[in-house]
Amino acid sequence: MWGHLPGRQSLRGGSHRLVPVPPTPVAAHVGSLPLFISTKSSSRLVAGRNHARRDSPAEPRVAHAAEIASSSPPPPGGMGSTGRDAEVTRGDFPDGFVFGVATSAYQIEGARREGGKGDNIWDVFTENKERILDGSSGEVAVDHYHRYKEDIELMASLGFRAYRFSISWPRIFPDGLGKNVNEQGVAFYNDLINFMIEKGIEPYATLYHWDLPHNLQQTVGGWLSDKIVEYFALYAEACFANFGDRVKHWITINEPLQTAVNGYGIGHFAPGGCEGETARCYLAAHYQILAHAAAVDVYRRKFKAVQGGEVGLVVDCEWAEPFSEKTEDQVAAERRLDFQLGWYLDPIYFGDYPESMRQRLGDDLPTFSEKDKEFIRNKIDFVGINHYTSRFIAHHQDPEDIYFYRVQQVERIEKWNTGEKIGERAASEWLFIVPWGLRKLLNYAAKRYGNPVIYVTENGMDEEDDQSATLDQVLNDTTRVGYFKGYLASVAQAIKDGADVRGYFAWSFLDNFEWAMGYTKRFGIVYVDYKNGLSRHPKASARWFSRFLKGDDAENKADMN
Repeated sequence: MWGHLPGRQSLRGGSHRLVPVPPTPVAAHVGSLPLFISTKSSSRLVAGRNHARRDSPAEPRVAHAAEIASSSPPPPGGMGSTGRDAEVTRGDFPDGFVFGVATSAYQIEGARREGGKGDNIWDVFTENKERILDGSSGEVAVDHYHRYKEDIELMASLGFRAYRFSISWPRIFPDGLGKNVNEQGVAFYNDLINFMIEKGIEPYATLYHWDLPHNLQQTVGGWLSDKIVEYFALYAEACFANFGDRVKHWITINEPLQTAVNGYGIGHFAPGGCEGETARCYLAAHYQILAHAAAVDVYRRKFKAVQGGEVGLVVDCEWAEPFSEKTEDQVAAERRLDFQLGWYLDPIYFGDYPESMRQRLGDDLPTFSEKDKEFIRNKIDFVGINHYTSRFIAHHQDPEDIYFYRVQQVERIEKWNTGEKIGERAASEWLFIVPWGLRKLLNYAAKRYGNPVIYVTENGMDEEDDQSATLDQVLNDTTRVGYFKGYLASVAQAIKDGADVRGYFAWSFLDNFEWAMGYTKRFGIVYVDYKNGLSRHPKASARWFSRFLKGDDAENKADMN
């Protein structure tokens, strides 16, 4: 999940597009890397667990925000409709559609100094209590490291058959250098993965969810150094070698935009300490793209033929709805999409950054060499989209906002030009409930990038951590139930529109550490009692999901009335 940032970075836009070219064979960029296999790694193969995919993406075509905005009718109840009363059933989705839940290692595992783990940048960042709203950290988090069996059993009992989790880089290589694999770390994830499979849950593993080994930040500068590309490839190779016989769905990097903008630009996230040096964020993004491609390259050269899995990238994106029919507002909405979705996917599909970014950033935006362009092109098997909310977007020549909005010349607006709000607000100031935006975003991504395989890898809403509420009150999260109904209905509509969406992961399975917001916001469908032994209690949203997955539609309708 994102955590808090000023206005929540959501970048898009630009009307000029590079001409897409067919995929071409790519030579190894990182070279022949050493293979680190734990002597305790399980060799058990799980047959028949991989999805079919295209060997090469279809020819992309230009898609425009205004085109998508006008092609979808306004939702029932108007622009501000929450979708709470949407009719959606398991039968609205194709057979084989994946329903799962998601978490990340730092937010739930805890056990900072156990199992041979090295420090990550968030371990060090949170030592300064002023950086986190409630002065907390993930040192204990919700203790998933010791309670993973309890959590997986609960997940399975609710009917979920897929789990997106992340592997902690410093649990595998404590110093990040890729020389000596940590056997204890490998053993933990082997146990976790094996127990998931035993309970009928398919693992979807994220290699990087923001917990960079602190040593790599200290010694090479983290994501600001080209050396990080090879270190990440070494780490990815170790994970593929140790877990790839059972893990068939891999995500290289979660929300690279947040690492770039909040970690290396604004400094609200780890590693921090770089406030105001805006050009750094574009360099951090650049090396994340190359690192993603390097990991995919390693997998395709060394593992795919035997393991048969898929490797994708997860990007976060708000939908940008043009505020008016004025050309300048429609182009502004396009820029917002360029500065978020296009920032990371355009280089992979088209070979370079969006032209609107080049025009506005000049020399601040790094340049791909011709070798790099060839190397990164089509290094992706699926697109993961994390989506929570949407905004109206208008052109503004000089907005009074942080640099990342000023350079885009956009204004993010919460009310329609009629005065109607875009949606009901959740606990976080940036999160409005706008289900119809997800349908438009999925259709935009499908049309722009040649209808790639898409997973909605995160979607959810938060509530305040209300210490005065009773347990019965906090478990009765009917607003979240309505959120999921509306957004799932939007996904089903996008599939009917032709988008190749294969799965949906609710964020989050457990209440957890929410980055700069600490434990003040709760995204979980399972309540974690922070004051009473971290006990787990399924909320109404978890029970609704369970009935939804089992096809108990009548009971779900009654539950909402």
